[in-house]
Amino acid sequence: MTPSDAAHNRWSDLDRPPLNATALRRALVRPGGLWSSLDVVERTGSTNSDLAARASGPGAAEGAVLVAEEQTAGRGRMDRNWSAPPRSGLFFSVYLTPSEVPVERWGWLPLLAGVGAATGLARSAGVDLALKWPNDLLVTVGDTERKTGGILAERAGDGVVIGIGVNVSLRAAELPAPHAGSLALADAVSTDRETLLRAVLRSLEQWYGQWREAKGDAAESGLQAAYAAGCATLDRTVRAELPGDRTLVGEAVAIDGDGRLVLATGDGLQEPVSAGDIVHLRGAQGGLT
Repeated sequence: MTPSDAAHNRWSDLDRPPLNATALRRALVRPGGLWSSLDVVERTGSTNSDLAARASGPGAAEGAVLVAEEQTAGRGRMDRNWSAPPRSGLFFSVYLTPSEVPVERWGWLPLLAGVGAATGLARSAGVDLALKWPNDLLVTVGDTERKTGGILAERAGDGVVIGIGVNVSLRAAELPAPHAGSLALADAVSTDRETLLRAVLRSLEQWYGQWREAKGDAAESGLQAAYAAGCATLDRTVRAELPGDRTLVGEAVAIDGDGRLVLATGDGLQEPVSAGDIVHLRGAQGGLT
């Protein structure tokens, strides 16, 4: 075996065992449940791209889950790269087709995924996670907020593919950027990826069911309140870097009924932001994130 072969061997890092796809399917794919299939691949470019291609073909079923042990071309918002060592995190995508929900409410899906992921990980890893609007998962390492996960939603076929990436066992020397973190560095009580994935998918199923029953009404389903309660962006001064090279600075005061971040600006106006990068300028922990 060559050194490069050893680096990608399923058992090359015994602290990072491979996922058991059969056990995951047995736990999650059941009659009447949301998850209709679950596949684990050793290595791929992007689970979102792969699942979107599948969803664009005939007969794509809602509830398909695609998990990768390693992503070589994982994407975040604005086509930023997302990379991590093999089996060091959760890298997966799900396909949802909420046909009974008006399309104008589908914008809540990435925020719903954030609530589902944060809730599931908090329960299973014993770590307090916060949401940075619109799609980042934050943990506290020492006394500093760090990004440990991200969410990317894309239209595909008759629905939406939602990709979730979470740094689970990354060590300090493996972090891709100074502001990155991992569940392990946040002192998680468990970094067992099968336990974490089961918890996240069950939480997603619960929140998605409530939201769909409410026809996508975020207030009625409790989603709007849950997101606001877990959102680290609220009550902080932030800079919104908006499309068209426009910048807006203000206090984040609310998440409105459309999932937009409402900023109170210095001139006394309140302006909703539907897209853009958000930088935390100061707040309870005082740092830039």
